[in-house]
Amino acid sequence: MAENKISQRKKDHIQLCLTDEVVFKTKTNGFENYEFEHNAITEVVFNKIDLSTGFLGKKISYPFLISCMTGGTTEAEKINEQLALTAKMLNIPIGVGSQRHALENKSHHSSYRVMRQNAGKVPVLGNIGASQIAKSKNVIDEVKLLIELMEADAMVVHLNPLQELLQLEGEPDFKGLLKNLEKICSKISTPIIVKEVGSGISKSAAKKLLTVGVDGIDVAGAGGTSWAAVELMRRNEEDSFFRDWGLPTSYCIRKVNELKKNFRFTLIASGGINNGIDIAKSIALGADIAASARIILQEVTKNGVDGVVKLIESWFLTVKKIMFLTNCDNINKLAKVSLIKKRELY
Repeated sequence: MAENKISQRKKDHIQLCLTDEVVFKTKTNGFENYEFEHNAITEVVFNKIDLSTGFLGKKISYPFLISCMTGGTTEAEKINEQLALTAKMLNIPIGVGSQRHALENKSHHSSYRVMRQNAGKVPVLGNIGASQIAKSKNVIDEVKLLIELMEADAMVVHLNPLQELLQLEGEPDFKGLLKNLEKICSKISTPIIVKEVGSGISKSAAKKLLTVGVDGIDVAGAGGTSWAAVELMRRNEEDSFFRDWGLPTSYCIRKVNELKKNFRFTLIASGGINNGIDIAKSIALGADIAASARIILQEVTKNGVDGVVKLIESWFLTVKKIMFLTNCDNINKLAKVSLIKKRELY
């Protein structure tokens, strides 16, 4: 019975995220409040602009991650296969959805293994929820199992307190999370990345995570998919306050980036990243790479691998144009560009 409920929940999540009904209603990611400073004397050669960067010790062609989405169902296996092939074609990293199901039922292991089998040598990220980490009595062995199952280059622990609070089957109990995260970081050599799922990570929360040893922060801020909306729709309820709860992505990037003065970590921007302009602005605000999920899920279900490849390539053509107009010939230089707050223009 529990097995059927988990599979059905994952199917519900996929179906709801294929629509645009689960986005934030009044809150945006905040990138529209920033402008690039045009450089009229750019001397960059457009065709020589380098979009590559490093991630988890590997060179990737674009500063972009196909973010964690799904797993544990037949539908998820096909989606993960296509997304993995996309990542391989573009030479970019990819994350899998929550592997909780893999801990509870071996029959769904193939929906996760298919990721590495099709992704080749690109960085692959495993994924487990904070609730499972917090209450685990055998956390080291369980995380090692999930890493081995994926042959993962990093393990993502996702924070979703609002989703757990509103989910019918939710487990809003994270007591012991930081203690177990510290244990994982000290005992497991695989990098640990912590991400939110759409409500953002504040500077103070990020500092605590970095203090216990995590290697990366994915802010996953407000402005894209609202998992509160997803769970409210599953309950046939409406709550405008909690539906739009969270910190905008641009704010999270800007504030968490300040911690790089004292900590070495990878900063990932996600949360409503749906075009090349947002990607470029996120890097200028301090992110090392950007990530998207729902819009990628929609594209792969409509147009398959070719559709996602074309979409991401179109985004980075925009990034390349922005780099030309701001006199940047590589991603490191784009990261040093100062954005102008729109209110300063008028």
